Amino acid sequence: MPTLTPGDGQDLLAAYKDAWERRDPDAALKLYADGAEHRDDPFEDPLVGSNAIRELWNSRAANQTNVEFDAERVWTSAAWVLSSYHAAYTEKANADRIRRRGVLAFELDEEKRILRARDWPVSRRVGTDTTVKSAGETA
Repeated sequence: MPTLTPGDGQDLLAAYKDAWERRDPDAALKLYADGAEHRDDPFEDPLVGSNAIRELWNSRAANQTNVEFDAERVWTSAAWVLSSYHAAYTEKANADRIRRRGVLAFELDEEKRILRARDWPVSRRVGTDTTVKSAGETA
């Protein structure tokens, strides 16, 4: 397992930010090792393998817009990157604006790709994004 530097953690979270904000599943999947595990909620079963993780990122790309993500603090310890973060996005189906705060934990392999991802989020609807037409609205 690698011994990560603070810069390694910053680089990973910058790439994660870029992939989510651009809603780019291909860029996101490049961050994960083959056979990786992603748990988007501590009480749900993990997504295991490239296909399951791609499904998560495809869903984000299809169902979210106006995405913002910022890592507030980043720590590294041995092969782990930990971060507190805040994010916001609009759900395309109903134009709900969602704010999310949480903690991310990534265990990386020797190539500094994600083996295990854990997210402990708290999400809240904070209003309606008037720049987005919900699925039920007509032009």
